[in-house]
Amino acid sequence: RVRYNSNMNLTEDVMVESDPRATDHGEVYLRIGEVAERTGLTQRTIRYYEELGLLSPPGRTQGDFRLFSESDLQRLQDISRLKQLLGFSLAEIKKIVEGEEAINVLRSEYRATENISVRLSLLDGALALTESQLSLIEIKMGQMAEMRSELEARRARYLERREALGGAPGPGYDSRRKKDNTEGKKRA
Repeated sequence: RVRYNSNMNLTEDVMVESDPRATDHGEVYLRIGEVAERTGLTQRTIRYYEELGLLSPPGRTQGDFRLFSESDLQRLQDISRLKQLLGFSLAEIKKIVEGEEAINVLRSEYRATENISVRLSLLDGALALTESQLSLIEIKMGQMAEMRSELEARRARYLERREALGGAPGPGYDSRRKKDNTEGKKRA
């Protein structure tokens, strides 16, 4: 088994010639350990995301070590954000990632032509893909809003029961939340 320091930064002169990213002069490529450290993901998770198609197969050194670009690093950070912040499943993330890749292709085609009808068609495609991505986010936000409403209703029931028993608001009660909710209901 070969051992290596996965935290080394590598430049293009050690990459395989067939790697299309090798043409980006001066770009620093990172090994999987460095990427894992910078993203907070495990190396196994990064390999798994690559296996699922969430991440394009990275370039490799002549020794067959994976090399990741800054755009790969950004993609992994985006995936983490979608997963952690918005609670997207990997299947939902894959739809968003595929949409971004398709939009990038359309963007390149748009820039490559001066034909107005072709540009309009490309814009229509980009709009459809963006609408699809927005739809996924809106569904997730609706689910989150529903859950929030359920929790707020539960809290209100508990507060009413405490009040009915003659008790003051309990520990951890935030009077600002009640005020915010009653103001929100008045606005609605």
